[in-house]
Amino acid sequence: MSAVSPVVSSPRPNRIAIRRALISVSNKAGVLEFAQALASRGISLLSTGGTARLLKDHGVPVTPVEDVTRFPEMLDGRVKTLHPAVHAGLLARRDLPDHNAALSDAGFWPIDLLVVNLYPFRETLAKSNSSYEDVIENIDIGGPAMLRAGAKNHDGVAVVVDPADYTDLLLELDTHQTTLGWPTRQRLAKKVFAHTAAYDGAISNFLNSLEPVSCPPDAQGCMPPAPEQANEYPNVLTIQVDKVQAMRYGENPHQSAAFYRDQELRNGTLANYQQLQGKALSFNNIADADAAWSCVRSFSAPACVIVKHANPCGVAVAADGLTAYQKAFKTDPTSAFGGILAFNTALSGSAAQEISEQFAEVIIAPSFDPEALTLFSAKTNLRLLQVPLGADDAIALGRDIKRVSGGLLVQTPDRNTLTAKQLTVVTKTQPTASQLGDLLFAWKVSTWVKSNAIVFCANGMTLGVGAGQMSRIDSARIAAIKAQHAGLSLEGSAVASDAFFPFRDGLDAVADAGASCVIQPGGSMRDDEVIAAADDRGIAMVVTGMRHFRH
Repeated sequence: MSAVSPVVSSPRPNRIAIRRALISVSNKAGVLEFAQALASRGISLLSTGGTARLLKDHGVPVTPVEDVTRFPEMLDGRVKTLHPAVHAGLLARRDLPDHNAALSDAGFWPIDLLVVNLYPFRETLAKSNSSYEDVIENIDIGGPAMLRAGAKNHDGVAVVVDPADYTDLLLELDTHQTTLGWPTRQRLAKKVFAHTAAYDGAISNFLNSLEPVSCPPDAQGCMPPAPEQANEYPNVLTIQVDKVQAMRYGENPHQSAAFYRDQELRNGTLANYQQLQGKALSFNNIADADAAWSCVRSFSAPACVIVKHANPCGVAVAADGLTAYQKAFKTDPTSAFGGILAFNTALSGSAAQEISEQFAEVIIAPSFDPEALTLFSAKTNLRLLQVPLGADDAIALGRDIKRVSGGLLVQTPDRNTLTAKQLTVVTKTQPTASQLGDLLFAWKVSTWVKSNAIVFCANGMTLGVGAGQMSRIDSARIAAIKAQHAGLSLEGSAVASDAFFPFRDGLDAVADAGASCVIQPGGSMRDDEVIAAADDRGIAMVVTGMRHFRH
């Protein structure tokens, strides 16, 4: 058996002349100006349907694609570019004489530039009043076929799918005598295949989210499901994310890593950050920053959250960011060293002055006062991230995804929007209004603490945080020890437990530490025993009916 000769890559043609362009777009933003600019540079234009009419109406010389195919549009526009005159013009290799001869024999011309964007499938799906027929009709066929053909043949064709590229392409055409270089064409081709993959992924996610329709074999017709009845978790889930940066390493130096963000980026998410100064973010920086930001933006009052190793080690609300920081720092000054600080309000110069006296890795805020930026500029390694707060409901629309070996766990975000009216008092002792405020604050903090979580609070600040222990009673003891080390009294404090107390020993532990009231989900087989223990200790207890495990 003879050995197969290895394929050796050959140099690609660098610059190609742009003589003929086909334009067919759904999103017409900027296309008229772009077409006018192409025509003024002597480039012949072909176009379809509404795009051709737009150009004609504004005096741009354009040839309808049916004049090239010699075949009219049919099936309400479903078939117009699916023709050899189009696809041969896109797919013919310019370096092969046989391909050029075949084009000439057929009376076809090469297409050098393709400008296409697709029917608005995702936009149609997002509309509350869209029918199944509306959604299906907005699955583009001819557009993806042309995009894939042109992008495959990027040695000889430049393909534009994003209006944001119009300006740069015109600049290159002007700079290089109406030619485009291979690096540009290859970059555009990569963009095309990512775009069509995302487009097909959205279609797949939609269709795979619909439950099978029950339709008798002899039925004359079957009613399709309404788009709003789509399952939140499709049978096949397609996800596409964009690379933001490669990282020096991952969680540990022997691991490689990169950071990706969602294509549909929602306001309020950490991935919207703008880094104002400092070293490049590390894997752990981003993970901890997300924990801090997620926690701080859940408060409406000015708040500060200090995170270390993915757990809040200090959280506080106050009348302003400076006071919130001072209170949060008191919780655990030792752990705050080298921590991640997050604020849900503009960071003032006075707050920056005090923060500068400590070592922090990252500071996150919706904005920074000029004085704060000036003060922080002396700390060149300190990373400053500016992130818009966004709306709560925007965050709720996303998915939480956790990687396990060989698969993914997907869930809705854990949003803690509990109010005092939703609490149930289960003890003889009733909580005061002040205690209810502290309990709700502690409960919100517990959402962002690794399970098992115990959080002591008072007066809008954390006093002791116990996180990530296998035993709830150990978390309670650790929280009390941390408060003691910080010189904070737990007498009269409020306590949140992210899950129920399985035995009374956990309740006794927080009571021994000085707690006067407790908030917990309830639901244990020994609830009666735990409630009785609270009554024995004179503690007010409220239950939520929800837990906040965080692994």
